[in-house]
Amino acid sequence: MSGYRLDHGGDIDRTRPLTFHWEGKRYSGFAGDTLASALLASGVRMVGRSFKYHRPRGLIAAGLDEPNAIVQLEQGAQTIPNLKAPYVELYEGLSANPVNAWPSLGFDLLAVNGLVKRFIPAAFYYKTFMWPDWLLFEPAIRKAAGLGTSPTLPDPDVYTQTSAHTDVLVVGGGIAGLSAALHAAQVGKAVMLITGGAHWGGRLAGTSDTIEGKPARVWIEDTLRALAAMPNVTLKARTLATGHYDHGMVALCERLTDHLPPAERSGPRQRLWRVRTDELILATGAIERPLVFRGNDRPGVMLAGAARAYLHRYGVIAGRQVVVATNNDSAWQAAFDLAEAGARLVAIVDARADLPAALTERARSHGIAVHAGMAPAAALGGRSLRGVRIGNVSGTGRIEGTTQTLRCDTLLVSGGWNPAVHLHSHGAGRLTLDTNLQSFTPIAAAGHRSVGGAAGDFAPAAPIPALWSISETGEPDPEAWVDFQNDVTAGDIALAARENFRSVEHLKRYTTLGMASDQGKTSNVSGIGILGTLLERPMQAIGTTKFRPPYDPTPFGVFAGHRVGEGLRARRRLAFHDWHSENGASLDEYGGWMRPAAYPRAGEREEDAVRREVLAVRAGVGLFEASPLGKIEVKGPDAAAFLDRMYVNTISTLKVGRCRYAIMLTENGTVFDDGVVTRLAEDHFLVGTTSGHAAAIAEAFREWLQCEWTTMQVLVEDVTTCWAVANIAGPKARDVLAALEPDIDISGAAFPHMSARTGHVCGLPARIARVSFTGELSYEIAVPWRDAGALWTALVEAGAPYGLTPFGVEALMTMRIEKGFLHVGSDTDGTTLPQDIGFGGIMRKKAQDFVGCRSALRPDGLRTDRRSLVGLEVTDGNPAPLTTGAHVLPATAAAPQPGEGWVTSSTWSPTLEAPLALALVERGQDRMGDTVRVWDLGTWREARITGLCRYDPEGARLDA
Repeated sequence: MSGYRLDHGGDIDRTRPLTFHWEGKRYSGFAGDTLASALLASGVRMVGRSFKYHRPRGLIAAGLDEPNAIVQLEQGAQTIPNLKAPYVELYEGLSANPVNAWPSLGFDLLAVNGLVKRFIPAAFYYKTFMWPDWLLFEPAIRKAAGLGTSPTLPDPDVYTQTSAHTDVLVVGGGIAGLSAALHAAQVGKAVMLITGGAHWGGRLAGTSDTIEGKPARVWIEDTLRALAAMPNVTLKARTLATGHYDHGMVALCERLTDHLPPAERSGPRQRLWRVRTDELILATGAIERPLVFRGNDRPGVMLAGAARAYLHRYGVIAGRQVVVATNNDSAWQAAFDLAEAGARLVAIVDARADLPAALTERARSHGIAVHAGMAPAAALGGRSLRGVRIGNVSGTGRIEGTTQTLRCDTLLVSGGWNPAVHLHSHGAGRLTLDTNLQSFTPIAAAGHRSVGGAAGDFAPAAPIPALWSISETGEPDPEAWVDFQNDVTAGDIALAARENFRSVEHLKRYTTLGMASDQGKTSNVSGIGILGTLLERPMQAIGTTKFRPPYDPTPFGVFAGHRVGEGLRARRRLAFHDWHSENGASLDEYGGWMRPAAYPRAGEREEDAVRREVLAVRAGVGLFEASPLGKIEVKGPDAAAFLDRMYVNTISTLKVGRCRYAIMLTENGTVFDDGVVTRLAEDHFLVGTTSGHAAAIAEAFREWLQCEWTTMQVLVEDVTTCWAVANIAGPKARDVLAALEPDIDISGAAFPHMSARTGHVCGLPARIARVSFTGELSYEIAVPWRDAGALWTALVEAGAPYGLTPFGVEALMTMRIEKGFLHVGSDTDGTTLPQDIGFGGIMRKKAQDFVGCRSALRPDGLRTDRRSLVGLEVTDGNPAPLTTGAHVLPATAAAPQPGEGWVTSSTWSPTLEAPLALALVERGQDRMGDTVRVWDLGTWREARITGLCRYDPEGARLDA
């Protein structure tokens, strides 16, 4: 044996030594080790500091129940805070540091908190920082709060997500889980078996226990081999079930490359599984309880089951001189195994007066002293354990009479076992108290069942004594630790009870018991037992707090999956994306689509390109892609009546082949969307929406049909990406369209403004609408998406003789401001009602009810001083456009004051050679010609309220 590492045993590869760094110092371990086992094997006793008092802490557990060994892994972009050392697999070059210790683990300045512990008990912050002002204390408290350090650099790793369905999902790779999976697979069911760690077999892996007449290791290997050979079985190690949700859905986090050095990782680091299962079997095992006594948090005090796990999994003994303190049989086996491995077992201290003869005889055969009816009164030492003082213990946990001291470097404790009922509780499962186990066990629930340790299937030969808190005074000891991670003591629980925080939920929040990253896995039941003793109420009456997902902290990255960076909101490409890119388009994101803002030529600024494009459209013809505009087909006998209910406008009076501009409201009466509705047939409409609202409008239509108007015969389908749309606008637009040889009459008389036709253009099936957002003669030509390239090529060729110029979104926005056309989202906000944008008369004329009608006509909507949309003419001679968002104030305003409105859209008009703006202004429609002042960040401008349309107000160019 070298140090604490045995020369044999454990599921590690001694032919593959690994080096790692802990707090900057170099150590070694083996492939198959965890960071915790490698530190333990190297003799490192202190691995962390407690959260509140910064007390020295050592390893307690061997799994996700570990509350003390919380580490910061790696540095820079690779750093990950607050990982549990027993769950960090060792790899070459691993670098880890303790958290919550400054400047070092050995010398932590905030350990001074422990010296004033009596003045900062549970919930002291509720009472202490009230005077004179919380803000005085906040910076220092926030600096001291937390454990590890969050990364400041972008996460270099990628994550993935997937979904699956299986007949049976078995959570837990111990003996019970392996048995359940094998049974289900043998009857032909599709089985998925997962285990959170890297190895199978649970607590019995590597032990000398026998299962079905075989050594545990042999039975586990045989069962795994049988399962792996079955085509209906999926085995997943390093896969943790983090949450159990409705309808048989379980979330799993699979660690794909965490066990590899960062330089060797490729592909996703972790994968989130959403598994639907017909039958969920929870074989999640049980969690050992510590004993609660003075000084039980000193480095060297460890759970007996954890010591046994380190021995058999990693070939590591927890200490050289060991005392075992317990109230149940399980810890005795850990003592025997350690004695056989070469550790010196000083004594076994058992709180039970009557001990099984077989255990005492076996202890004596190993030369182990046995102390019956006794318990630890205090652990002795500082940064490491030096001994334990024991004494006779009463049924209430009081140490009576004289005590004696046992010298040791390790104290293994066990107060019993708690079934891991977290996933059972996630699935709305209830619990009951098993008085033999002194644990809460699951009550059978529909949709899932617990087996093995998770079901409490480890019944002792005799009831376990309820030994919740041990002290020499008979009162809860303020130096006896219950929640190790959050520094909650038995005395804190007594304080909460005295101050009348007697509900288990109040206890949790007042003391922070069970609120740390381990969710109280080793502390909750003990805390409930202590509270029940203090209140003289049974634990069943006290109850438990609510377990919530995730079972263990899970990286945000795995929940985000691909939805980071460019994947956060997938940007869609236009039908003619490649052409735009090849022709110099400056692409930007609009409504989730990458669209040309402009097409700057060599040496041009974007504003120069916008000016050129606007003038080209006004004088000749321009080409614009409008494919992203929403296109929703609404069809059925009740389609017209349905759209009447959805829009402010009356749609049912629209003739076939005609178009109508319409707006849609929310149920609160505010403007939600606008667009052009086209009637293709008596029972068939094409609803146009803004590019960002297509999916939302389609879903709103379906929701009303499915939930409110269930008898209406209407079908709704979003066809936005089925049709590519090219828009040609300008005085020469009809000439360009004619060059494509359409099979429809495109003359002004036969095809007037706000009408639509169906036919063929350059041999392609097409829908053509004569609608305009520029104020010019305009045609929107829609062809099947697959024909987009052919249409665009034909338009470019046909338009060349007429000087056809591509124009982008910014030029389009400039022209719509010149015309005074509304842009929902720019000229409206969450309070804008239809009467604010000129739809008051339409609402008054419409007798039929529609979505948002009543809300829009509430008293607030009938106020005469509401803001309405108007134009603003700049009168100060400054050619610069007004700033969007600038405040509109009375002409007499000499200083900033509550405004009368704000600028909603603003631009320089190349057509009128003047700055133009639109604004929402109080009583705007009644104040035409009024002078106002516009204020923005200390700058004043002068303007006059005008009508919305400043270009071609008669609409002659639209009707050409």
